[in-house]
Amino acid sequence: MSKQARLETTLLRTITRILAREVKDPAVGFTTVTAVKLTSDLSHLTIYYTTLEEGKREETAKALERSKAFVRTTLGKHVTMRKLPALHFKYDESLDRGNRIERGLKDVINEDE
Repeated sequence: MSKQARLETTLLRTITRILAREVKDPAVGFTTVTAVKLTSDLSHLTIYYTTLEEGKREETAKALERSKAFVRTTLGKHVTMRKLPALHFKYDESLDRGNRIERGLKDVINEDE
């Protein structure tokens, strides 16, 4: 495992903990961090997330943007890095895509029966 991959794993765990325990915004409460991707120069960190509440996707995105500075500051207290990366939150649509495919397959199976 490369140094960058180990750092991404550490960042994933730490950000998940920060969002679950330290961010007070209730819109962030049902957010799951699915992956993080750190650029090769370590200056930008993309955080992929999903939410359990389907209708609150936009509200969650706004709440994450509002809490970005707090998350970055708190991250700096838990992870030792020369320079903290800029954070970018991005909704992970792979789960939604998987659910649509599963529903489609179930519909096809039910039609055959």
